[in-house]
Amino acid sequence: MPAARESLLDSALSAVSTADGRPWSAVRMTDVASAAGVSRQTLYNEFGSKEGLARALVRREADRYLQGVDRVLAAPGASVGGGPLVLVAEWTVSAARSRPLVRALLTGCWTGRLPAPDPAPGRSRLPAQRRADAGPPAPGELIAAVLHRAALALSRGRADEGEEAVDLRYRCEVAVRLALSHVVAPGDRKVGHLVREAVGRAG
Repeated sequence: MPAARESLLDSALSAVSTADGRPWSAVRMTDVASAAGVSRQTLYNEFGSKEGLARALVRREADRYLQGVDRVLAAPGASVGGGPLVLVAEWTVSAARSRPLVRALLTGCWTGRLPAPDPAPGRSRLPAQRRADAGPPAPGELIAAVLHRAALALSRGRADEGEEAVDLRYRCEVAVRLALSHVVAPGDRKVGHLVREAVGRAG
């Protein structure tokens, strides 16, 4: 993405992520552009509207969360014996705690402080905006993407059919669902310990 587009998205994210941040409805395009060091016209050229900016911001947060999932699954220290699923669970909890939009994407709980964009009608005339215009993934879609990535990473080099594959997908879902429960209602025990025990018992 062009530097101006990234700067604008960073500026919009900052506006809704700070503890004393304003609700999204009160965030002004002029202020987002000014904080990014570009003109208001540049902002409109990139996103078309405030709603377009919101869709792009939420889509970028979803993409960054999934990139983090890919990163931990590919970590050198990850091993098939439950390690990668522990890392995915820990990343999910960490990302949801530190990034309000990721939490909203995973849980479907949007507050007035966050942009909750609807899909845009039709096809955008702005090439860089077209993917974002599809709107944010629903929680179920985002979770399905995580499960697909985890199962794919862990089954690499092995048969993807039969009992073993079913068991693997089940373990992945146990890990992700435990992480989500920890996001919504944190417990005293760390999610990594819970996932390690649950995945072991699932076998």
